[in-house]
Amino acid sequence: MGKTLPFIGLVIIGLYVGVNYWIGRRIWQLCGRFIPLLDRKVYWALYWLIAAAYWVGRYSTEIMPSALNRWFVIAGAYWLAAIYYFGLIFAVFDLLRWINKRWPFVPAAWQHRRRLVIGFGFSIVLFVTGLVAYGGWNALNPAVCRYDVTIAKSGGALAQLHIVAVSDLHLGTIVHHGRLTKLVRLIQELQPDVVLLVGDVIDENVGPFVAQDMAAIFRQMQPPYGLFAVPGNHEYIGRQWDQVFARLQAAGVRVLRDETVKVADAFYLVGRDDHLQARITGYPRLELGELLAQVDKKLPVIVLDHQPLQLAAAQKEGVDLQFSGHTHRGQLFPNNLITRRMFETDWGLLRKDNLQVIVSAGFGTWGPPVRIGNTPEIVDVMVHFTPENTSR
Repeated sequence: MGKTLPFIGLVIIGLYVGVNYWIGRRIWQLCGRFIPLLDRKVYWALYWLIAAAYWVGRYSTEIMPSALNRWFVIAGAYWLAAIYYFGLIFAVFDLLRWINKRWPFVPAAWQHRRRLVIGFGFSIVLFVTGLVAYGGWNALNPAVCRYDVTIAKSGGALAQLHIVAVSDLHLGTIVHHGRLTKLVRLIQELQPDVVLLVGDVIDENVGPFVAQDMAAIFRQMQPPYGLFAVPGNHEYIGRQWDQVFARLQAAGVRVLRDETVKVADAFYLVGRDDHLQARITGYPRLELGELLAQVDKKLPVIVLDHQPLQLAAAQKEGVDLQFSGHTHRGQLFPNNLITRRMFETDWGLLRKDNLQVIVSAGFGTWGPPVRIGNTPEIVDVMVHFTPENTSR
């Protein structure tokens, strides 16, 4: 393992550099060389500055002023989205060129018309720029996604329960305190009974959370039945999980790590540790059956599990409602075509007999602060408790 990780790191760096060089070369060939006064050396210097910005920002926090560091991270993060779409377009472009060399279908005169080449190149650059700009705007404008569900059990004194659930905040350098303030304001307007944070609350590094005093913003939320969270994979990837969970607890967020809590003598919240944590900490999470061993299943059972996995187990164990996130619904189209195949459900409401699963597209972003083909969201759920002897 000690030798494997550096090797994998070198492979990833090599791929990143190679893909960026290929994209940079295509942009230069199609339009960059035709820009007046743009020298080839100046072009490549600026290009590599942008291409390296995200990684320079991420790994120079100790030596770079925080404001400059943040701009490097943000500019570089937008570039990650740009190279994704440049890569898709140029892959198709190069494939068509290869086909055309063997089975010509493009008129020869077109291939040597300078204006046509320049127009094609600039069209690609403008299209990707516009697409990323739209995706950046879209990522900043969350929607409220509403569901109305029924659980065929008595909720004690509660006839219904108003839940707001938010997943994948990824709080950090990019999703900063201003975004969190907006989220809290939107949640307060909804006036929920309980708020659930379904993993990836903090994006690996707890530093920005502390520096921007995000804990004070969390303390503004005081729903009647509490504010609960479960870990996501990113709380573990950053290897600062103890600090992350301590900071959230101090902010008034009760973090459930393979824990069950009975709320208002009316329903159970079951918080599962993240599926990934076993590979990082070496300690597997508890099986769902173990967590539910002491639960009175005559009352509604609501599970929080960051990744929408092992749904058959939840169905078997008599879970009534599960909240998950993690998928981002692909975040960048057409990644949603992949997440649809990876998970039984990657977004929305799924019913499996008495089990109902709600998977959120998430509020924040990871990597590029861009969403294309999906919308960031706050999940607003009205749960109706209806004893089995009455109609649903």
